[in-house]
Amino acid sequence: MGLAGCAAINPPPAEPAPVAPVISMAALYEKPAERALVNGMRNYEEGAFDRADTNLKRALKEGLASPHDVAVANKYLAFIACAFNRISACEQHFRDAFRAEPQFVLSEKEVGHPIWGPVYRRVRDSVKSAKS
Repeated sequence: MGLAGCAAINPPPAEPAPVAPVISMAALYEKPAERALVNGMRNYEEGAFDRADTNLKRALKEGLASPHDVAVANKYLAFIACAFNRISACEQHFRDAFRAEPQFVLSEKEVGHPIWGPVYRRVRDSVKSAKS
C-alpha cells in the first residue's frame, strides 16, 4: 500500500534478435550454382535423371554458398547413383554430404528406401565410428 505512489521501474528494452536476411527465390535463381541446384531437384522430381545429374554436378562445380545446399545436391546425386546401381558413387556422394554438413540426415521415408537406404546407413555408421 505504501508503495502505490512509486513509479514502476521498467527494465531497459531488450536488444532485438538478429534477423537472418530473407532471400527471395528470384535472387537465388540469379546465382548460377543455386539455379543449377533448383533445376536439378526439379529434374529429379520429374524423373529426368540425366538432366538432374548434370545440373546437380554443375551446382557443385559452380560453388554453392550453403553447406546445406552442398549436402542436398550430394543427396540427390547419391539417389541417382544408387538407382542406377553405381554403388561406389552413391557411397561417395553420401560421404560428401556428411563432409559438407556433419549433421546430414535423410528423412525416415528416405532412410527406408530399399535401394539407397542401406547404403546411407552404412556410410552414416562409418562416419559416426570414424568420429569416435
